[in-house]
Amino acid sequence: MSETQAALHRMLRKFERRARLEDSDRAALLDLPHRVQCYEANRYIVREGAPTETSALILSGFAFRHKLTVEGQRQILSVHIAGDFVDLEGALLNTSDHNVQALTRCEIALIPTRAVTALILAHPRVGLAMWIDTLIDGSIFREWILNVGRRDARSRVAHLLCEFARRLDVAGLGGPVGYELPMTQEQLADATGLTSVHINRTLRTLEKEGLLRRERRFVQIPDWGRLARVAQFNELYLHLDQAA
Repeated sequence: MSETQAALHRMLRKFERRARLEDSDRAALLDLPHRVQCYEANRYIVREGAPTETSALILSGFAFRHKLTVEGQRQILSVHIAGDFVDLEGALLNTSDHNVQALTRCEIALIPTRAVTALILAHPRVGLAMWIDTLIDGSIFREWILNVGRRDARSRVAHLLCEFARRLDVAGLGGPVGYELPMTQEQLADATGLTSVHINRTLRTLEKEGLLRRERRFVQIPDWGRLARVAQFNELYLHLDQAA
């Protein structure tokens, strides 16, 4: 199985966790027309104000969603991994209202929005799975708002680390024991509403407390339970059991 096929099957498994699919639905998802394009780190995949002609599925790498103030200050709204559609709403909205950038080098399957719309109309169960997927994105956004607005710095950073661990574990790309965190301290700051200096200090604190180990960009979590308690982490908002 090629890397592209493996990523498409990862996307399929994700939608199967969103809703119950039949064989015809699975075949239709895997047969979506697409072209594969590589994006180097920091390159824009979606730009705010641009017309939405394609939906982007991450085949490999990481991407992040963000908005900019008039002064150019950035707020990162979410991070996306292989198997994620980063802009399913683009199939129904005419214009993008936010930006998506490659966090690392990414391979992206660009799928015409008309093909996504046709799939939704022809396969209601797929449409339901995609709808649930966008609703879960909204749930994650709400949790991130709470994280930035009401948790202290130590809990904010710990919560982000816990979320990555669970999502990567479910996707088969990592887990609570350890995973690659491909974010700079500046990007972590923009995701948590802190400064880079504060992020550095907070990571060092978590390490001193034995809650975290770092080797370059590889993160190890020695005691998941302790880190989750510090983070006030409750995975309910990820709706991992939606299809159960």
